[in-house]
This record gives sequence, structure tokens and C-alpha cells, in this order.
Amino acid sequence: MHQITGGIAIALVAASLTGCVTKGDSGNKENDLQSFPVLKLEKTDTVLHRHYVADIQAVRNVDVRARINGFLNKIYVDEGQQVKKGQLLFSLNDEERRAELARAKAALSSAIAEAKAASLEVDRVNILVTKKVISASELEVAQAKLAAFNARIEEARSAEFNAATQLSYTSIRAPFDGFIDRIPLKTGSFVSEGNLLTTVSDIHEVYAYFNVSETEYLEFIRSGSDARRSVSLVLADGSDYHHDGHVETVESEFEENTGSIAFRARFPNPQQVLKHGASGKVTLTNRIDSCLLLPQKAVFEMQDKNYVYVLETDNTVKMRAFEPGARISHSYLVNAGLKAGEKIVFEGVRNLREGMKISPKLMATGQVKAL
Repeated sequence: MHQITGGIAIALVAASLTGCVTKGDSGNKENDLQSFPVLKLEKTDTVLHRHYVADIQAVRNVDVRARINGFLNKIYVDEGQQVKKGQLLFSLNDEERRAELARAKAALSSAIAEAKAASLEVDRVNILVTKKVISASELEVAQAKLAAFNARIEEARSAEFNAATQLSYTSIRAPFDGFIDRIPLKTGSFVSEGNLLTTVSDIHEVYAYFNVSETEYLEFIRSGSDARRSVSLVLADGSDYHHDGHVETVESEFEENTGSIAFRARFPNPQQVLKHGASGKVTLTNRIDSCLLLPQKAVFEMQDKNYVYVLETDNTVKMRAFEPGARISHSYLVNAGLKAGEKIVFEGVRNLREGMKISPKLMATGQVKAL
């Protein structure tokens, strides 16, 4: 009997101790909540840098082609050489063209002489008609012959001009100041009309073409800058080009397949570093006013959506999906889903769960930028 009573007493004491420990733990949970850094979202102004692959082209790049058939008589320039407008580049064999011009000149001289004789005949017949020695119809015949000879003069002049033009085509000259590209033919080659002789590139300035998505195009327009927006260029080896350019024009249509639109920027090229057909990356800078920036550390992904933990007024956290925009350094530009004044958990989001109560540690914007 005493043994049973003792056992019951021990059980009651143990239960009492257990109850005391549980009560003590409950009290400590309120005081020992896990601390998390929290950031208050604020509107800010920022600068957005976007990079685009660029196709670099000379402001003028023209194929030099033969306009007549003939043998390539001489080449006066070399590949890569700088030339001036009007400088002689190639000559074709011109003996046949010179002979044609001489024949055309002779025909013109003959037509002029015949017309002069016809004019004298008209004057003579006119005197005879006035004296009524011959009938008026004779004068009409003489005048018709003179008109025919005058027409022959015009025809001969046209033939002479055409022969002179054909002869000029045997000398091929530079259309503008520039640089010679590859010369595919050699001296003595037969050249057909339309054959490529070389290409001349004017690279004192260059165009950089790059494609921009519709969203980024609208971002560019809404930024409020003028059409001559300054841009920079990174060369193919990763080095910075020493001269800034400017956006000169935007195409009028979006490409149907890609949904992008082409921009054209112009860059000075005083040292001729940039060549036609080169590549690089254009950096386009847009100023964004009154935007929300969200640190990447605060973001986590679930099922292809982006979430953050928003701090409620009772210090519990709630998952919130949002729409991210461009990435700027270590932050996202917020397009939708969050608003200024809301507080989000800045770091340690993997240790949180929906509805969890935390001890928030508010961080200043300057502290976040320093991290």
C-alpha cells in the first residue's frame, strides 16, 4: 500500500515539473524570435545600362565595278590603301574606245560641213525664188535638206558624247575618300561589264546597328532623352572604345520574327580603328525616375515565379509574387507586385516559411548598398 502511494506521489511531481518546463519554454519563444534584416521599399532614381551586340558598318561602303568590257590594263592602288576622291584606281585597255571616239568626231565634222553647204543652198534658192527664176517648191526642198543635215548633226553629237563616255569608263576612279578593300582581279584579266574590281569604304565615321526589344524600346522613349542619346562601345577584345557615339535614328517597323527594332548609332573614327564589318557591344544608358529597386538577395523562385517575403504589421511574413524588370547590378527593377512603403525580408529567406513571426531589424538604404 505504501509502495503504491509513493509511486503516485512521484508521478504527480514529475507531471508538475513537466508542466513548469513547458510553461517556461512558451515564455521564451516570445522573447527569442529569430532576427531577420528588413528593408523598406522606397522610390528612387537610377540609371540603367543595357548592352547590345552591334554590327559596325562604314558610313559609305561602295562596290567599284566595271561599266564596260575590256582587259584590265593597270592597277594603280593596293589593298588597304587610303585614296582620295577622283584618284585613278584602275585602267582598262582603251584603244578600241579611242578609235570609236575618233570616228564619232569625224562623223560630226562631216555632218556640220554638209549642213553648212545645205544652208548656203537654201540662201541661193531663196534669192532665185525672190527673183521668180524658180518656183517656191524648190526652196521648200532645199529647206527640208537643211533640216535633215541639222538632225544628222545632233545624231553625230550624241554618238560623239557616247563614245567619249565609253572612253571615260576605261579609267576607274575613287568615288570618295576612303580605303581600298580586296582587289580580286590581276593585271591582264578580262573584265566583263559589272565585274567587281574592289570596294571603297569611308570610315572616318561608322554606323553601329543593334536590335532592341519592344519593351526596351518603350523604356528608351519614356526616359525622356532626345533622339541623339549618347552611347558607348566595347570592342571585340573587351576594351572600351575611346570615343562616345550617339543614337542617330530608329527604324520605323518592328521585325515580325524577333519582335525587335533596329537602332543606328554613329561613332567618330579618327584613328580608323573601326573597320567595316567589325563587331562590338553598344551600351545604351537610360535614366529611370521614381522606380522600385529590389535586392536580389531578397528574391527566391518557385515554379518559375519570383517571390519575396513581405513583413506584415504583426511581424509575420507573407509570400508575395512580383514581376521583375531589368537587372541593375545586384538588384531588380520592380515592374509590378510591390509598392513603396512595404517592408520585405532582405536576407535569409530560405529559413522562412509562410506566416512565421520574426524579429525584424530595419536596415537603412545606405547599409543595403554597401553590402
